Amino acid sequence: MKLIYSGKTKDVYQTEEGNMLLKFKDDVTGENGVFDPGANTVGLTMEGAGKAGLKLTTLFFQKLNKKGIPNHYIDSDIEEATMTVIPATQFGEGLEVICRYKAVGSFLRRYGKYATEGQKLDGFVEITLKDDERQDPPINEDALKMLGILTKEEYQVIKNLTAKIAEMVKEELIKREIELYDIKLEFGKDPDGNIILIDEISGGNMRAYKEGQYIPPMELERIVVSS
Repeated sequence: MKLIYSGKTKDVYQTEEGNMLLKFKDDVTGENGVFDPGANTVGLTMEGAGKAGLKLTTLFFQKLNKKGIPNHYIDSDIEEATMTVIPATQFGEGLEVICRYKAVGSFLRRYGKYATEGQKLDGFVEITLKDDERQDPPINEDALKMLGILTKEEYQVIKNLTAKIAEMVKEELIKREIELYDIKLEFGKDPDGNIILIDEISGGNMRAYKEGQYIPPMELERIVVSS
C-alpha cells in the first residue's frame, strides 16, 4: 500500500483496489498532556486509543449505513486498527463541521463574554477551516461561497447531514445516560460527486458527559460498545 498522508491521529494509505485504508494511531489531540478534541496538536499518546476510536467509529458508521446516511465506510479490522473507506475529495484544504449542544471548548473561549459554560445551544452547527497555523478559524456560509469552497447548496446539504448524524449519536449516548455536548465531523465528495461523511466518529472528536463529568475517549468507548 502507498502512504498518502500522515495525520495527527491517523495514517492514510491507498489500497491496490483503489480504496483508502485509515490506520488509527494511539495519538490524541490536546495540549500539555491534556486531551482536547478541538486542539490542533497531538497532546498525548494513550495505549489502545486507536483501537478504541475505531470500535466506536465502526459502531456509528454501521448505524449510519442502516439509516441510509451517506458515508465512506466499507469495513474495519479492529485488531489491526484499520478501516477501509471509499476515496473522497475534501472541500478546499479541509473543513471541520461542529454541532454544539452545550457551550464548551473553543465556542466558550470565543464567546465567553456572552455565553456561560454548559449553556444550552440547541444543536448549533458551525464550520471551521482546517488550518493549524490560524487555529482553525470559523467561516460562514457567504464566505465559503465567495472563496469557492462550498456552494450554497453544498452548505445546506452538509448542515442538514451534520444535524442528522449528531442527533443519531446523541440518541445513542442518551441510552447510556450520557449527554453529548459537541461533536466534530468532516465531509467530502465521493467519486460520483456525492457529499458523504468521512473521517471518524469517536470519543476523540466529541465531548460527552455523564452526571456533569467529562468522559475521556477510551472510557466512552468502553461504556458505549460494551453496553
